[in-house]
Amino acid sequence: MRFLLEEEHHDLAASIDSMLAKSELPAVIRAWNSGDVEPGRAVWAKLAETGVNALLVTEDDGGIGAGAVEMVVAVEQLGRHGVPGPVAETIAAAPILLRDAGRTDQLGAMAEGEVVTLAMPPHVPYAVDTAFASHTYLVEGAALSAAVATDSRASVDLARTLSVVRAGDHLADVDTGRAFDHGALATAAQLIGLAQTMLALSSEYAKARKQFGREIGSFQAVKHHLADVAVAVEMARPLVHGAALALDGQVPDPQWASRDVSAAKVAAGQAAYLASRVGLQVLGAIGYTQEHDLSLYLTKTRALLTAWGTPAAHRARVLELITA
Repeated sequence: MRFLLEEEHHDLAASIDSMLAKSELPAVIRAWNSGDVEPGRAVWAKLAETGVNALLVTEDDGGIGAGAVEMVVAVEQLGRHGVPGPVAETIAAAPILLRDAGRTDQLGAMAEGEVVTLAMPPHVPYAVDTAFASHTYLVEGAALSAAVATDSRASVDLARTLSVVRAGDHLADVDTGRAFDHGALATAAQLIGLAQTMLALSSEYAKARKQFGREIGSFQAVKHHLADVAVAVEMARPLVHGAALALDGQVPDPQWASRDVSAAKVAAGQAAYLASRVGLQVLGAIGYTQEHDLSLYLTKTRALLTAWGTPAAHRARVLELITA
């Protein structure tokens, strides 16, 4: 089985990376933290122009008709740059839900750039950034409904608002398993991207910061910590890609896709958490400050660790599926 990405995947990642690099995301995130989401809207509009929103929307519905592999390649880049907003919801979970519900009109609008959010209790109890999204949905059991936010609360990630929602008009009864798996896998891809960025920031600082007349990156203890992060990231990324292949039905046993998604979510979360801890060890107290970019990725990592299923929930699901 071939797990290596194709040239088209690298091109997709490079184009998104280049576009986001020019968008000054740290400034966009800080503006969002203070309540100004307009720079964020401009970023999402650019993402729509590149086709990111349309990846999982079928061609018949006005989208690109790509698969989970292309989705995780794109979303990893969004994670690398810390793009705020309902990423997993808009790009991964909602297209699957709305397609199964036959809401083709809404799929077309999403492909053109509409941002949506959703809650899916018990593992996704809150809808993210309802004020930013054009539509909010609630999935209870098999019922998909339009939803209205009733109460909002802050997250550890200042560029992330969580809302309790109540059901409105019933839209359809759907099988929610695939939508949840796509949302969880997109979150894992974001965590991989965040881990990669935190590793880069830590490595750059280790090369510039000097103690005892030497760069701290030359000390063996620091090297080992950074190497541990690099290994964790490179071990987790193939799990994310493998789970994407399973969701696309490109493996011998696609019935194990949910198990693979949960394993990828756990591994990606561990890699990102390790990257955040090592980043703080390398940078010291400056890494906590809002003035340093590392803090933007630390808080987003902490928020996404439990988004779309906690590590404990995904470990339990792996155990349940392999012992069934």
